[in-house]
Amino acid sequence: MSLRNVAIIAHVDHGKTTLVDQLFRQSGTFRDNQRVEERAMDSNDLEKERGITILAKPTSIEWDDHKGHKTRINIVDTPGHADFGGEVERILSMVDGVILLVDSAEGAMPQTKFVTGKALALGLRPIVVVNKVDRSDARIQEVLDEVFDLFVSLEATDEQLDFPVLYASGRNGYASTDADAREGTLTPMFETIVNHIPAPSVDVDAPFTFLVTLLDRDNFLGRILTGRVNSGTVKLNQPIHALDNDGKVVETGRASKIMAFRGLDRVPVDEAKAGDIISMAGLTVATVSNTIADTSVSEPLHAQPIDPPTLSMRFAVNDSPMAGREGSKVTSRMIRDRLFREAESNVAIKVTEAADRDSYEVAGRGELQLGVLIETMRREGFELGISRPRVLFGEDETGARTEPYETVIIDVDEEYSGTVVEKMNIRKAEMTDMRPSGGGKTRITFSAPSRGMIGYHGEFLSDTRGTGIMNRLFEKYGPHKGNIEGRKNGVLISNGAGEANSYALGPLEDRGILFVGHGEALYEGMVIGENAKTDDLEVNPMKAKQLTNFRASGGKDDAIRLTPPRKMTLEQAIAYIDDDEMVEVTPKSIRLRKRHLDPHERKKASRAKIAA
Repeated sequence: MSLRNVAIIAHVDHGKTTLVDQLFRQSGTFRDNQRVEERAMDSNDLEKERGITILAKPTSIEWDDHKGHKTRINIVDTPGHADFGGEVERILSMVDGVILLVDSAEGAMPQTKFVTGKALALGLRPIVVVNKVDRSDARIQEVLDEVFDLFVSLEATDEQLDFPVLYASGRNGYASTDADAREGTLTPMFETIVNHIPAPSVDVDAPFTFLVTLLDRDNFLGRILTGRVNSGTVKLNQPIHALDNDGKVVETGRASKIMAFRGLDRVPVDEAKAGDIISMAGLTVATVSNTIADTSVSEPLHAQPIDPPTLSMRFAVNDSPMAGREGSKVTSRMIRDRLFREAESNVAIKVTEAADRDSYEVAGRGELQLGVLIETMRREGFELGISRPRVLFGEDETGARTEPYETVIIDVDEEYSGTVVEKMNIRKAEMTDMRPSGGGKTRITFSAPSRGMIGYHGEFLSDTRGTGIMNRLFEKYGPHKGNIEGRKNGVLISNGAGEANSYALGPLEDRGILFVGHGEALYEGMVIGENAKTDDLEVNPMKAKQLTNFRASGGKDDAIRLTPPRKMTLEQAIAYIDDDEMVEVTPKSIRLRKRHLDPHERKKASRAKIAA
């Protein structure tokens, strides 16, 4: 049986996980009567809820061309968001070709550019699939021209530019070399993969070597290392050792379990040969980018370098008056162990312990990546205090301060383009391109400092009435842009502890937008709303109506009708807070609060900041 290793790369929501579902069905991986969830590869709860792929996952299908020739195709479903780029960079070293999936209307988007650049630099051969060709607003030829221009700008070789093109509908399960086809099967896609993507170029007779690209944990097997066998053969219980990038032996052990991918399952096997993508257990210290090899090997394999983190947040023990009421994991030791475990398997995240040992600086690729980590921890029962995100500054050769920049691509209705350009200018962004994208929409490209983009997404959706689409991608470290204006409005702060009362909240609605409703538990220093003015305002949201035996002159008391409070998601709350505020995250609640709950402490901190 021949072998092919391929990765599927695409922008968020361009349909790659749905396409993999159909590849499973049409290859016979699923029985006809087998009940399978939609988007089977998105197995993580957060992936199902958000409809995005967060973790890279290998799978495998067998293709029989009915001419007596069978091929095992190992497919890796990759994340589509730049924040999870650390996953993408590693898995590309496991494959020999890529399927680039582009939406027939949206075309080549920033994430497509990011991952495709990595793939082309590694010399991988692409197959271009124009997906969703049955869309009413499809612009197939223009999208193909965009893809070709993208490849040229990424310095693709002549061989890479001579890519095959398929026109497909992942949802309806067909692909064709004819752009007008609207029915059929995915047979042309299987044939193109087998004919165009080369078999792994490996040496089966050399000593066993294996580069770790993904790390997982199992309660019974311990640490599970996933990657591609680079050379040789590994057998069950064979003595092996792990080498770091400098060739130093990290640990020695045995291959106690070898597992190959068969459909969605990991199946135990007795041996694996060069070219196979496998998972292995038996080592306790080896991690991502280590080389696992026969004990006779002393040279490590080259590991793909990872782009540095650009954003950090402070994860602290929850010290609010409501701490410990909703979560089961509240101590700094539990938070520490969980964060270091995450950093071990996710190489795009860096964790450093603060001097007070009660908080940790967690650096990552972006707000979404860190937001997913916080959401995962919250579901595991953790309580945390989270600070406002801050960018990680650098220095150039002359010692001048530098900061991360992002390429920001915005698709917006023409009537809102002026507002967007104005707001982006305030955030020190430079417009690099502006062109009509059809259907009354305009595509605007900016080069913007990451610092200016923190917290802008919510305002952007308001400005564009929810119709705008924004995509961001790390671009470079560039010159520091100076001071950038933050949030303009102040907040309403509770001046005591108790339950919010509608009698008190009614008049406060005139002051701004409320974040809490009647009956919610509050504490001193908690942020309960946004002030309409620029300064912070301490208010009493718990004041109840005094009961007397006098009746209202009109015969009945005025009923208080409150506007429903604005409830923020975790990402919205993190983007909203200012430098002197925190988000209190528990399994059941997301609350905004001041870092210093006591008003006198806040004044002291404010004076110290002005003096500095």
